[in-house]
Amino acid sequence: MNFQGSRRRGEDGVAMVIDFLLSNARLVLGVGGAALLGIATLAVKRLIERAGRAADDEKVEQKMAESWEELSLVSASPTLLRKGIEGVVMKHVAKATRQQKDALSQSADLCQQPQTSPLEVQPKPESKSKRLQLCVLSLQERLQQYYHTRAALAPLEVQRAQSLALDICTEIQAFMHSRHPDMPLGEMSLGGSLLDDLQVVSADHACLMVPLQLEASLWRLIPGEETLLTHPLHWMVRRVNLEYFPRGRSYWDRYLVGGYLSAEAVVNMFSKAIMESMNWLSISSTLDCLVRPVPGGPDLRLEIRPDDEKGAMCSDQPLFVTVLPLLREGDVVLTAQTELTSPWVNAWHLSLYPWENQRLSQLDEADGGCRRHALKILKAACRLNPALRPLEAAPLANLILHLSDGEGDWSESSLDVRFQQCITELIGYLEQGALHSYFKPAVNLLSSLSEDQVDQMGFMLYCAVSEPEILLI
Repeated sequence: MNFQGSRRRGEDGVAMVIDFLLSNARLVLGVGGAALLGIATLAVKRLIERAGRAADDEKVEQKMAESWEELSLVSASPTLLRKGIEGVVMKHVAKATRQQKDALSQSADLCQQPQTSPLEVQPKPESKSKRLQLCVLSLQERLQQYYHTRAALAPLEVQRAQSLALDICTEIQAFMHSRHPDMPLGEMSLGGSLLDDLQVVSADHACLMVPLQLEASLWRLIPGEETLLTHPLHWMVRRVNLEYFPRGRSYWDRYLVGGYLSAEAVVNMFSKAIMESMNWLSISSTLDCLVRPVPGGPDLRLEIRPDDEKGAMCSDQPLFVTVLPLLREGDVVLTAQTELTSPWVNAWHLSLYPWENQRLSQLDEADGGCRRHALKILKAACRLNPALRPLEAAPLANLILHLSDGEGDWSESSLDVRFQQCITELIGYLEQGALHSYFKPAVNLLSSLSEDQVDQMGFMLYCAVSEPEILLI
């Protein structure tokens, strides 16, 4: 066999892979890690070259040993890698080294042994069937399988979760009307991913929307860019026309702080009115399930556990319902989420979720695309992968929206291509340290990630570039 010719034909491809790894290594491994990877890559490259052009007067085994010694020098390099990365890299390098050495020694032993009949060297049927099982599914088929088994929820499971959440909604609305009849509230309803068929893995959380009704002549919603906070997602609600309609004219005047409706004051009011005042033991008995507030968090959250033998959900799989006060004006939805607007007590959060979901639906309806389909696969993969878990739904939805501007083919047959493209695009955003909101470009959706989280995500996604199936385990 002409190893020299084979090496030359594949030399350009190997060089391109090496250049790609080295040019992007800093994102995953840092400066020291990139240098370490460069040493290891160079050693592997030399090993390939020496194996391909062994001279007649040189022993292949001796050249191989020299290459393995070069690889071993990597482990003696200075430890400049970030948390946990060096150990992972060196573990896999050492494992690969042992496997290759064992393979070489086995090959040498086989060459020295007398020839055997073909029947004696045939692989075992069970090992062959396992290899066939690994190769039988294409990425497209694997994505469809993953969607139906991990990402998509069973209709019955969604229906049961929605029914439980609606029962709680009815109880809370009836209680508020009876105890606070003068409080101007709109019709409470369910919202979020459970209602919009965007929830993945399990139907374990729902959102109860509690709209506050404001007098249009007394209140003005101020965009974040026009406030002193200068944050595009931190809006404020100003009390106006005080000279004609003094304080007390509006029910919500009692929650004013410095002339603005305080989101923190509204959340505290609902916490006392709902979480601390409702008789949850009585409601649990009525609904045949355990309902209790979740203390200690900044949001208003309830935990529901069916306790009957034929319960809607497993006892170890609770349903969490978040009570979310909000304001609506046209297509603008402001939510009282102090965990997102802290430490500003007057700030309300501009929710971009309705815009993102509507845009994805419009695009899919226009061309019969699979954008929402792809989003659910990405959400499930990130939720089930510890390294990618910090990536929430918003960055993934905006990733697909940005990609849709440049890619027109979102048919089901191109799902595998779009999935791989999402991985590559996400690596680029992590390298830049910014993924800008589709509707609010000034908002960086990756700003909450730490350097360690970015490193871990980058490492996992780099592995998925060549083996995307590792995200579908």
